Amino acid sequence: MHNIDDEYYMDLALQMAERAQGQTGINPVVGAVVVKDGAIVGLGSHLKRGTPHAEVHALNMAGAQAEGSTVYVTLEPCSHYGMTPPCSERLIREKVSRVVIACDDPNPLVAGRGIRMLREKGIEVVTGILRDRAIRLNKMFIKYITTGLPYVTIKTASTLDGKIASRTGDSKWISNAAARDIVHTMRHRHQGIMVGVGTILADDPQLTTRLSVPGLSPVRIIADSTLRIPLNSKVLNDGLAPTLLLSTSEADRDKADALRERGIEVLICGDGPSVDLKLAMTQLGEREISSILVEGGGRLNGSLLERQLADEVVMFLAPKLIGGLHAPGSFRFEGYERMADAVTLSGLEVEQIGDNVCIKGTPVWPDNGAGIQDTNSAE
Repeated sequence: MHNIDDEYYMDLALQMAERAQGQTGINPVVGAVVVKDGAIVGLGSHLKRGTPHAEVHALNMAGAQAEGSTVYVTLEPCSHYGMTPPCSERLIREKVSRVVIACDDPNPLVAGRGIRMLREKGIEVVTGILRDRAIRLNKMFIKYITTGLPYVTIKTASTLDGKIASRTGDSKWISNAAARDIVHTMRHRHQGIMVGVGTILADDPQLTTRLSVPGLSPVRIIADSTLRIPLNSKVLNDGLAPTLLLSTSEADRDKADALRERGIEVLICGDGPSVDLKLAMTQLGEREISSILVEGGGRLNGSLLERQLADEVVMFLAPKLIGGLHAPGSFRFEGYERMADAVTLSGLEVEQIGDNVCIKGTPVWPDNGAGIQDTNSAE
């Protein structure tokens, strides 16, 4: 049982924000709760970029009861005119008496201005309530708004001996059904899904979100340095989600033109022989793809680790041992000479999913750069 206090109402606001993950584009997910005389009188979430923010929905529900109320909001109210008017001005106009905020907005256009506006008008402002949880909830937004680069999550599914397929290439299925459902939820919550062309050649996947209820499918991003992708591939023909190819100047120009005629965007990311992944992330960020779920093979995963481009690693482990000297592993790259130089994962979360185990964490890179090669080995 939870006591009714500021954390109680902020928890509700955070729950509402969590449910909108994946549908706000490059905008943050935000929840708001309006409380008056001990009762909840307004609720709201930010639902889609360009539409009213959480505070506006909650205040609209509260109506006249907004005056003298306390408003709980998971992110600092905006103070600038963008696609919508500033929420700070709306809170002032409604004459709320108190605003409780989980965390400041890292957007340079806000960055404390919203809080100052409220306090200058005599509104009591409390900050930091469930702050860490609010920051984790908007980790993708924070990375993108502060760097212009997408938040990159590497997802792997492997046997206990680290194999992502057998020596013959068979990989269906390593993880169990419940784990695969979680992966589809992850797809719903990311704006892009990325694989190497080897995955397309081996499996011809759809790379869409398939859940028991309708979900959002991310932009499909294929690293393909020489445009080996077959023109009859599902991702080029099914029309279920946009597809974008990352290639190099060594790619066949006629094939690039043929792909563009089909509406497939081809980005030239370097002069080859491999895709320059750092340049690719910059170009994807410029196209407002703020989060990417990587479901590629060991080569792409290893390249992202080498270049220190991964923000999160999510590993599903199945209780299977398959062996195989040439069976592919989760991360294929040159590697480190000493165990002390290995990439470690911090902030670990471990969850058992039936007979599978999910391990999630944030990479901590070697501070001496040991083993990092100035090369790219993505397709």
